[in-house]
Amino acid sequence: MLRAAAATTAGFLPPRLAAETAPAARVVAAAGAEVRSSPLLRALGVPRGGAGIGSATPGRRMYFASGSDSSGSAADSDSEASSAAGAGEEESEGNRSSSAVAPAIIRPEDCHTDPKLLKALVENHKRSFPYAGAFLVKNEEDTDSNTVTRSDPKKSIHGLKGKELLKHLHEIGTLAKITSIQGDQVLLLGHCRLRITEMVEEDPLTVKVDHLKHMVDFNYQRLADFGAAISVTNKLLCQGVLEELDVSKRLMLTLELVKRELEITKLQQSIAKTIEEKITGEQRRYLLNEQLKAIKKELGLETDDKTALSEKFRKRIESRKEKCPSHILQVIEEELTKLQLLEASSSEFSVTSNYLDWLTVLPWGDYSDENFDVLRAQRILDEDHYGLTDVKERILEFIAVGKLRGSSQGKIICLCGPPGVGKTSIGRSVARALNRKFYRFSVGGLSDIAEIKGHRRTYVGAMPGKMVQCLKSVGTSNPLVLIDEIDKLGRGYSGDPANALLELLDPEQNANFLDHYLDVPIDLSKVLFVCTANVIEMIPGPLLDRMEIITIAGYITDEKMHIARDYLEKNTREACGIMPEQVEVTDSALLALIENYCREAGVRNLQKQIEKVYRKIALQLVRQGVSNEPAREITLVEPSEQPTGVSIATEVENKSQRDSLAEDVSVHVIPTDFSCEKINVVSLTTKSEVDHYEHPKGVSKETSADDKATPTNTSGKMEANEHTEEVMEALVDEALVDKTVEKVVVDASNLDNFVGKAVFQPERIYDQTPVGVVMGLAWNAMGGSTLYIETAKVEDGEKKGALVVTGQLGDVMKESAQIAHTICRSILHEKEPNNTFFTKSKLHLHVPAGATPKDGPSAGCTMVTSMLSLAMGKLVKKDLAMTGEVTLTGRILPIGGVKEKTIAARRSGIKTIIFPAANRRDFDELAPNVKEGLEVHFVDKYSEIYDLAFPSDSQALAS
Repeated sequence: MLRAAAATTAGFLPPRLAAETAPAARVVAAAGAEVRSSPLLRALGVPRGGAGIGSATPGRRMYFASGSDSSGSAADSDSEASSAAGAGEEESEGNRSSSAVAPAIIRPEDCHTDPKLLKALVENHKRSFPYAGAFLVKNEEDTDSNTVTRSDPKKSIHGLKGKELLKHLHEIGTLAKITSIQGDQVLLLGHCRLRITEMVEEDPLTVKVDHLKHMVDFNYQRLADFGAAISVTNKLLCQGVLEELDVSKRLMLTLELVKRELEITKLQQSIAKTIEEKITGEQRRYLLNEQLKAIKKELGLETDDKTALSEKFRKRIESRKEKCPSHILQVIEEELTKLQLLEASSSEFSVTSNYLDWLTVLPWGDYSDENFDVLRAQRILDEDHYGLTDVKERILEFIAVGKLRGSSQGKIICLCGPPGVGKTSIGRSVARALNRKFYRFSVGGLSDIAEIKGHRRTYVGAMPGKMVQCLKSVGTSNPLVLIDEIDKLGRGYSGDPANALLELLDPEQNANFLDHYLDVPIDLSKVLFVCTANVIEMIPGPLLDRMEIITIAGYITDEKMHIARDYLEKNTREACGIMPEQVEVTDSALLALIENYCREAGVRNLQKQIEKVYRKIALQLVRQGVSNEPAREITLVEPSEQPTGVSIATEVENKSQRDSLAEDVSVHVIPTDFSCEKINVVSLTTKSEVDHYEHPKGVSKETSADDKATPTNTSGKMEANEHTEEVMEALVDEALVDKTVEKVVVDASNLDNFVGKAVFQPERIYDQTPVGVVMGLAWNAMGGSTLYIETAKVEDGEKKGALVVTGQLGDVMKESAQIAHTICRSILHEKEPNNTFFTKSKLHLHVPAGATPKDGPSAGCTMVTSMLSLAMGKLVKKDLAMTGEVTLTGRILPIGGVKEKTIAARRSGIKTIIFPAANRRDFDELAPNVKEGLEVHFVDKYSEIYDLAFPSDSQALAS
C-alpha cells in the first residue's frame, strides 16, 4: 500500500515567493540546482537553455512541492503522502533504474508548499524507507494541465477527500525516494512506475499499487524514459510516455519529443551563432583599430584625437598670427588648454572643439585688395546692365570717393525699386568692380534675432550668426555683403531683428560687433553693406536713417528692347540649343511682347516670356527633324587587291562649336587591320560631291577602269562600293534634310501662338478725350500707368449740388475729390460768373478699372480739370496728361514717382505732361532717352493748368 501524494506544484523557489495557483499536480526533476542544460545535450556538446526535467538516472534530483488554495484551510493536510513499509523491499535494483517521471516546466508563481505535506514528508524522510508516490492531477475542463481555473475554491484538489480525490489523479505515477529536505525544498529521486489498484483509506488517501515491470531488454526502456525525461515539452505528452508500457511505442513517442527538442536546439544554436559572430566581428574590428592607432602613434604617423585637433587649430592660426588681434589669440590659447584637459567622450569636448573650429577658421586680418578704377567700374556696369544711367553715375561717385579716401567703408547703400529691375545683380557688379568677395543673404520674413547675432554656446546645435558665417565663406574680412529684402523683416517672440541690424549696419558700432556664439568683438567696419528693398516706407526708421537710398525706378520700353535683344534673347537661345540661323524674332514681336505682356518696371517677366517663346520654337524644330547634336565623322576603309572583307566604322566625336551644318558629315578613307591601296581624305557636304567622289568622270558606277583590268579584284570592290554607297546616301540625306528646314520667324502677327492671349490692353482708350474726361498719371508696383478721371452729370435741380465717387477709391483719394469739387466752384465762378452748374447739378466722378484699389493725393488737379471740362462743356487738349496734389487755395504740391509716370505717359503716346514745379529737379535727373520727345510743363498753381488744359481755341460742346 502506498499513501498517494497529489503534487500540485513544483519548483525551485521557496513558497513565500510563489503566488496562489490552481490545483494541478506536477512533479519536477532537475540535476541539482543547475537546470540550464539537459544531460543528453550536454553529452552531445550542445548548449541548451531551459528548465530541468526528470530523469531516471542515478544522481538526478527531483524537487517536490504541494500547493494549497487561497483559503489556507486545514483540509490541505488530507493530501499528505507516505510510502508503504514494504515498498522498498519489493523493488528490485533493475526496476529502480528503469523508473521514469513526468517533467513539467517550472513557473515561479507555482512554487509554494503545503506546510502539513512538508511535515509529513519530513517524518517519512527520517524512516528507514523514505518513499512517496507522485501522481499527476487530471484536468477535466482544460486539455493543458498547466492551466486550471480557480472559479470555485471548493473544487480545489486539497478540498477533496477519498474517492473524489482519487478520481482526479492519473492512474499511473512514479515511486520517488526522498533524498533530502532543505528548508521548504524537497529533492525526490524517481525509481519506477506505479499503478493505483484500489483505495485503502480515505483520509489520508492511501492506495494499493502495482509496480509496473517490462518484459523486454532493459536498455531500450531506459533509453525511452531518458529521452522523455530530457524534453521540456508539455507534461501531458510526457504523461503519455509514462503510461505507455509497450517499449516500441514508447520509443516512437520519445523520438517525436526528442525531434522537437532537436529543432528547438538548432534554432537556438543558429541564433546564438549569429549573435556571437556579430559580437565577435565588432570586437575584432575594435581591437584591430585600437592596435592600429597604437602602432601609428608609436611610429609618429598619427596622434590621438585631442592632440590632432590641437595641432590642426594651431596650424590654422599660425599663418595669420601676426594679423590676428591679441584678445583673439588669448581666447584661442585658453580654449586649447581647456581642450587638453577634457575627455574626448564628454559633451563639453565637442562644444569646445566646435568653438575653436569657428575661432580659427575666420579670416582675422585678411583683406582683398580693392580696385578703385572708375573706368574699369564703368565698363563692368555697362557690361552687366543696360540703361540705369543715373544709378551707375551714383555708384561711380561712390567709388570715386573711395579712391580719394583710400577705402570705401562708412556708407550703407540701399537699392530701392520694383521687383526685377536688377538690384541684386547691381550689387554683384559693384563687388566685381571693387574686386571684393560677394556674399548675399535674405532677411525677408526673418523673425529670429539669433540669425543675425548667433546663438549662445550653451544651446544644443548652436551656430554663429550670418555675418560670422559670411566671413568664413568668403575668406576675407572686407567682402561686399548684400542684405536682400530688408523691407520685409519679421518680428518674433525671440526679439526684433531690426534692432540687431542697427548694430550691424551702423559704421560707428560695427567695428566691435559682438556675436553671441563667438563672444569676442569682430571688426566689420571694412565690410561694404548693400541693402535692397521694394518700398522704403516699410523699412524701420532707425535703419533707414543709416542708409543712403539709390532709387531704381525701372526700364522704359526702349531700354527693355535693348535688354531683350542684347542679353535675354541671346542667352535664352543659347540655353535652348538653337542656332541663330534657325530662328528670327523680329523687333515688332519684342515690342508687342513688352507692351502687351510685360509692362512691369523690371525685366524678370520679360525673360520668362522669351524663354516660353524659345521652348515653343525648339519643339517645332525637333518635330521637323532638326538635330543640333555634335558632328559625326565617317571612316571608310578601301580594301587591297585581295581583301578578306570590308570594314566600315563610324565614330561620333563631340565638338564644342560648329560654324554651320556643312560640317555635319565628314568622310575619311584610312587603313585598318589589312593593307590598303591608297589613302584619300575628303569632306563631302552635298549629294553631288558624294556622287563625284564615288563615281569619277569616265568610270562606271559598277566597276572602275582599274577593276576591269584586274578581274580578281572586281567582286570585292563592287561589294565595298555597294555598302559604302548605302551608308553615304543615308547620312548625307540626313544632313541635307537639316539644311532644308525653314527658319522659324516670330513677329507680332503670330506672337500669340507662342505666348497666348495678350495680358494687357492699351491703356489709352480715347484718341481725343471727350468732355468731362481727363488722363492722369499714377504710380503702381509695376512702375507706372495712366488712368482716366471721368465726371458725368446725374440730375439737375435747385440745391442738387452734390458729388458721388466710385472706382474703389481710398480715403485720401475721396478727400481729393471733395477738395476738387470745392475748388471747381471757385474757379467756375471766376471764369464764368453766370454759370450755376455746380449749384444745381449732382455729379458722379468715376475712375475706371474698378477692380483695382486706388489711393493717393496726386490725382487732385486731374479731378479739378475733369469737373471744369464738364461744367464749361470744353474739351481738354489732345495728348495731355497731368499729375499733382491740389490744395483748397489752388496750390499744386509735389508728388512722387516722376520717372514711372513719365514712362507710363510715353507708353500711351502722350506728348504733353504737367508736373508740379517742385518736381522739376526729379525730371531733370532722368536719362535723356526718357525725356526725349516730351513737352513738360511745371506749375505752382491750378490757374496755370487751366490755361494749358483749355487753350483759347478749345471747342465748346453744344448744349
